[in-house]
Amino acid sequence: MRSKVVPSLLIGCLVLAGCSARTNPIEALQLGSKGAPQQVQTAAAPTPAVAVDEQTGSIASASTSGSDPQALSWAGDTPNQAHFDTPQMTAGMPVPDQRPMAMLSSPIRAVLAPRDPTERSNGRHRVFNQRFSDAKPINFGKVTPKHHAVHGVDVSRWQGNIDWQTLRSQGANFAYIKATDGGDHLDPMFHTNWKRAKEAGVKRGAYHFFYWCRVASEQADWFIRNVPRDPDALPPVIDVEYNGESSCRFRLSPEKAREKMQVFMDRLERHYGKRPVIYTAPDFYKDNLRGHFLDYPFWLRSVAAHPSKVYPGRKWVFWQYSGSGLSQGVNGKIDLNVFYGSVADWQNWVAGKKSWERVAGLR
Repeated sequence: MRSKVVPSLLIGCLVLAGCSARTNPIEALQLGSKGAPQQVQTAAAPTPAVAVDEQTGSIASASTSGSDPQALSWAGDTPNQAHFDTPQMTAGMPVPDQRPMAMLSSPIRAVLAPRDPTERSNGRHRVFNQRFSDAKPINFGKVTPKHHAVHGVDVSRWQGNIDWQTLRSQGANFAYIKATDGGDHLDPMFHTNWKRAKEAGVKRGAYHFFYWCRVASEQADWFIRNVPRDPDALPPVIDVEYNGESSCRFRLSPEKAREKMQVFMDRLERHYGKRPVIYTAPDFYKDNLRGHFLDYPFWLRSVAAHPSKVYPGRKWVFWQYSGSGLSQGVNGKIDLNVFYGSVADWQNWVAGKKSWERVAGLR
């Protein structure tokens, strides 16, 4: 039945509509049909109102006037997919379910969404050169902090309201943010700093000031209660040192101190899935940590000499080299730090492609 109707319609169309020899047979069918219009999909589909970034493979909105300035954060998130039509798969390319006639006659020119200026075109975490100064500069000898490519800071409530975008541009590629201490104190600026640092493209982690007069498991639970489990965050830090200003003046034996640390670190590692970093100062390290925790990454405070002189034989991932740093974006002084490895080491470490042991030269 259909084999007879189709030739008849073609002949009728050519006679009645005056179709030329170049007329598409499918167009002829549409012109000659008096019934409901048929929905025919051809291989040459119209250009959809979305574009693909050839460098990242992410979908970009055709209109950027209302785009979220934080749509592409350091992790390379794509814009909200709710703004796009759900594609319907055909034999060729995805085509939106509803295609306005205006799109058929005049395809919309796709425009890529603006990229976060803190990111490289390949989506990796961009490293800024440091522009910090120091109120009390130190001569570290042949190997100085400037020999390290990746610089960062650590902050707490005492830095007040930080302009994170400016601090980032000055060389704060990473930041450790004070979260908790003991089992009941939360830094009042933690959640603000945690949010704004990430918005600025700063790789950030949280640290806990350990209180020796409090049960270790209670302190771990308090930290977990207040610090989100963000897979993009740096490993959590346990800050262990002597504090003459603390109400807890009791000093444990080295064995007991290490036991409490282990309980705390084990609980954090189970929760966050990352081995905690140990931050310490010279006197506490000498009394309690020298020769121990060799399978943990260390963050060493050494503001008067290179760590190799203060902590002989200890491999480290972070070095806090100043407590009197100065930078645009923050009022007053700020702690300055460096990452041990190269830019490539940093990129691979934060992406989970390289272990801290390899960064520190242990493997």
